[in-house]
Amino acid sequence: MDTTDRPQVLDSAKRPPHPAAGLALSCHPGPVAAVTALVVALSVSSGLGGARCVLIGGAVLTGQLSVGWCNDAFDARRDVAAGRRGKPVARGVVSPSAVWRAAFAALLLCTALSLACGPVAGAVHLAGVVAAWMYNLRLKATVFSWLPYVIGFGSLPVLVALNMPGRPWPAWWVVTAGSLLGVGAHLGDVLPDIDGDLRAGIRGLPQRLGTTRTRLLLPVPLVAASMVLVLGPAGPPGWWGAVTLAAVAPTAFAGLVPCRSWRKAALAGAVAAASADVVLLLMRGTAIA
Repeated sequence: MDTTDRPQVLDSAKRPPHPAAGLALSCHPGPVAAVTALVVALSVSSGLGGARCVLIGGAVLTGQLSVGWCNDAFDARRDVAAGRRGKPVARGVVSPSAVWRAAFAALLLCTALSLACGPVAGAVHLAGVVAAWMYNLRLKATVFSWLPYVIGFGSLPVLVALNMPGRPWPAWWVVTAGSLLGVGAHLGDVLPDIDGDLRAGIRGLPQRLGTTRTRLLLPVPLVAASMVLVLGPAGPPGWWGAVTLAAVAPTAFAGLVPCRSWRKAALAGAVAAASADVVLLLMRGTAIA
């Protein structure tokens, strides 16, 4: 039997009250909630009806749940070896087999909900989910670690646009901006763990670049996404776009000024820039197709 299937002795004060709580924490609830909320908000800002927004939200939620559970189940052995006590699977709160079952169940439900959004829209969304699974299973340890993020984030506005009246294909600039946000999300997500990943033998693109170069690169796709969102749509940018763009670049790159808390400053600047990009995307909702 795999040693990761045997629960370890835990401090009762730290043990979740039930394995279901461990399963819930294994899905990476923060990113799951953030991505789902973003897509639902984009659906609302695009003028979609309530029922359609719920359907899209369900498809995205189940897809993100499947990806999060796949990640923790696949990394269980490595997390145990690294002593990552923040991972419920590594702590023995929930077994890898239970997390795998949850991942595949969520994937099946995601497939049904995605295809209910329309065959083309569903296929595009499922391509993003499959890309995320491939990241977990293989690509995160290769130089192409950024590619699943590009596909996954780029597919989300396509899912929304293809549910609008007439099922139009989204404008180039919204897919480009989503893909750039995906690159930024990848760099920001990996940045804090680069040293540990290298010790574990994971050599994705950020790990190959190293901590310093990844930190320096992080603002670039986020600022580029802002430029695309402001300048991409037809017609002159509104005053709010110009003001946002003028503020995003200094904010994103200000975090790169060397200081005692350089890593935290870089991430804070990137989060601020990404938040501005999300606001810009939502303000462009009805124009995405």
